[in-house]
Amino acid sequence: MKLSRRTLLASLAAAGGAALLGPRVAFAQAALLTKPIPSTGEALPLIGLGSWITFNVGDDPVARDACAEVMEAFFADGGRMIDSSPMYGSAQSVIGYGLNKLGYPPSLFSADKVWTSSGEDGPAQIEDSRTHWGVPRFDLLQVHNLVAWEEHLATLFAMKAEGKLRYVGITTSHGRRHREFEAIMRKHPLDFVQLTYNVLDREVERRLLPLAREKGIAVIANRPFQQGVLIRSLEGQPLPAWAAEIGTRNWAEFLLKFIVSHPAVTCAIPATSKVAHVRENMGAARAPLPDEATRRRMVAYVEEI
Repeated sequence: MKLSRRTLLASLAAAGGAALLGPRVAFAQAALLTKPIPSTGEALPLIGLGSWITFNVGDDPVARDACAEVMEAFFADGGRMIDSSPMYGSAQSVIGYGLNKLGYPPSLFSADKVWTSSGEDGPAQIEDSRTHWGVPRFDLLQVHNLVAWEEHLATLFAMKAEGKLRYVGITTSHGRRHREFEAIMRKHPLDFVQLTYNVLDREVERRLLPLAREKGIAVIANRPFQQGVLIRSLEGQPLPAWAAEIGTRNWAEFLLKFIVSHPAVTCAIPATSKVAHVRENMGAARAPLPDEATRRRMVAYVEEI
């Protein structure tokens, strides 16, 4: 995969915006691998930034600044998509704090969710989320875990038609409600789906990922490290010698490259509170990526540990 013209221009715009706005970060022209969003062709880097748990730090000024530093490193390495939800405590306001501190990088791809059991309350919650972020509109809004999905999808499609939103999606995690998820994918013109996929949680390979390719729906992979459990279980274990063949230097890159090398997956969204981990994660968005035979070796190696 090559660095797309659109991604290069976005990186240049980000660098120019940083110079004009004067934040302390200078945004890099990082040559990250991208994949196109099927519904538009817009290119997204293979690695995004999640905010579940890690950005729920309340009003603690030290912790908020630490999150801003994570965001700074993410943008400096060429990242775009940041994902959050009203479910994630203070994460949205912490993201807004970081974006403001960094001068609102023009390359940002803002992804959030609607998560309320009342369809009538959806628009007010979305506006509250937008205010927390401080953005003029979201790039992507998703119905979180299919809560009141019929009402919320109607709201999101109306917003998109009015130019108040660019993309519409739905989410699930932990392997829940896959049958219903599949039915919605077949019936509605979704731009994105978000689901759990990693080297051990591979149920979506059977039906949901092939369906996403068939329908032209972008896929965001959540829980790439099983909320840290998978990484911790591999600590102290050696990478296979052949990992160097796919440019893998650490377990984070190994696990993320497995995910984003699937043809249906558009990006993965690992969450972290550490700058060093952001830099490790972003390494997975650089060539080379494993082919199908290597992906099978990756699964077998991890399952044997």
